[in-house]
Amino acid sequence: MQQTEPRNTRQAVALLKRAAAPEHRHLWHGTLWLLLAAALEALGPLLGKHLIDQHLLPRHLDLPRMALLLGGMLAVGVSASILRYYQLTRFAGVAMRSVRRLREQVYGHVLRLPMAFFDKAITGQLVSRVTNDTEQVKNLYVQVLFVMLDSSIVVLGAMAAMAWLDWRLMLIVLLLVPAAGVIVWFYQRASAPAVARAREKRSDINAQMAESISGMAVLQASNAEARFRARFDATNEQHYQARVAELRANAWLLRPMLDLINVLLLVLVIYGFGQRQLAGIEVGILYAFVSYIGRVVDPLIQITLQFSQLQQAVVAASRVNTLLQEPLPQAVGGVQRISQGQVSLRNVSFGYDPQHPVLRDLTLDIPAGAFYGVVGHTGSGKSTLLSLLLRFYTAQSGRIAIDGTPLAAFSDEDFRADVGLVPQDPFLLAASVRENIAMGRPLSDAQIETAARAAHCHDFVLQLEQGYDTPLGEGGARLSVGQKQLIAIARALAAQPRILFLDEATAHIDSETEQIVQLALNELRTRVTLIAIAHRLSTIRDADRIIVLNHGRIQEQGTHAELMAMEGGVYQRLYAMQQLGE
Repeated sequence: MQQTEPRNTRQAVALLKRAAAPEHRHLWHGTLWLLLAAALEALGPLLGKHLIDQHLLPRHLDLPRMALLLGGMLAVGVSASILRYYQLTRFAGVAMRSVRRLREQVYGHVLRLPMAFFDKAITGQLVSRVTNDTEQVKNLYVQVLFVMLDSSIVVLGAMAAMAWLDWRLMLIVLLLVPAAGVIVWFYQRASAPAVARAREKRSDINAQMAESISGMAVLQASNAEARFRARFDATNEQHYQARVAELRANAWLLRPMLDLINVLLLVLVIYGFGQRQLAGIEVGILYAFVSYIGRVVDPLIQITLQFSQLQQAVVAASRVNTLLQEPLPQAVGGVQRISQGQVSLRNVSFGYDPQHPVLRDLTLDIPAGAFYGVVGHTGSGKSTLLSLLLRFYTAQSGRIAIDGTPLAAFSDEDFRADVGLVPQDPFLLAASVRENIAMGRPLSDAQIETAARAAHCHDFVLQLEQGYDTPLGEGGARLSVGQKQLIAIARALAAQPRILFLDEATAHIDSETEQIVQLALNELRTRVTLIAIAHRLSTIRDADRIIVLNHGRIQEQGTHAELMAMEGGVYQRLYAMQQLGE
């Protein structure tokens, strides 16, 4: 932890500088107002000293001059408060805008990460990065850096004023600064492991919450509430213990220690005055020094108190920075669109672990406008093949091309515009039917309706309360599984893709809806290249060609009739088992 802490601090500072880069003008204005406010605050005790020395002690009651001095003290205080208001609002605005940019950057980065990243990512922890950790970075701006800058300038102003009054007494007060540094050093050593552990356990809490909520039906059906609660309680207890350790370090090493040093300094200053014959003029100096000690101690206390937030913010900024360092897919230049939709694979091999290939030496040609089905036992490589065709992963060897162009030559934007996907589990927004089909694209009502008709969901959409404007609830809770899948098909067709992939799109729907999906697919034939990964063989029975995968290789291929004619073939056994099950 001690070795990585300086690196984490540098990462946090670099992250802040990048996020605040457009805010230079506001930062300079805020800093200027802060300097002026600190100067005015340092001027107040000097005016008070002059009032005591020149008027109160010698009984020289020049009321106009005394009123002028009192008015000056009031004006200085009011002006400093006004400047502080503008300084704080300016700095707070810088913080909020910077963190807004940072949060947008993190979210945009997550959206562009390759699918391989999400295979190992935990949803709750990612949410924690985008929300909690970026919010903690905001605290680093508002509650740490700006408070520390403010307090440091106030301390410097007070020290300069004290040095002008009596440099020897100023040196006594100056002892506060190294004392505060020693306290902070001990605090960092004591609290850093606890802070890191607390942030880690907080992410685990978010991850467990997200996991439990998404799988609540299975959790309750399995009678696992007690076990999951015990696991959550254990994680929560670990978070609690880490926070207690952090707070214990705060309680021992921050404010109480500085309060004690403050009392000792007051004793030393008063003792120093008591050791010499006080002249009238020194009473004013004593008043000024007592005032300045308060102006030094309070900012130092604020500075030390911020180190608790600083520790948490540095850890959070490091975690955000780590996420931003996740490599993105390399951008491809030029404009290359899919014109026909012909797909070819040559000697393609791939494994999530290169030492254990999932696909082995695949060679396949899919003509433009054809309907190809891909079937096989669980673990045969069907979903992996689809992931390669969708560019979620890159093959370790071999070549995949569309219309003769290597898959990697297409830009993400162009490739995604010409390729559609209907997943096994349809993803629906908590929004209207219209928004779910458009998915943020600038589609007209006519285009949306055309896509819905092609997916054969137009009729049931019109029967909803508000038609295309009906809110579907989270995950499309108001629709049946089959209706969700038809909406997902309409979404894919709305982009008018040249190639449409279906990933076991009929696995969870009833036979009636499956027939509707088959009708929609038959209407798309010759216009769109269809590649369907299928578990239910009835879905791809009418395909132009069916590819049978077995242990990562193409075991058989042909039409349904040709494959059924192969005695003892893999497809024939699969079909027989499904028929028997039905």
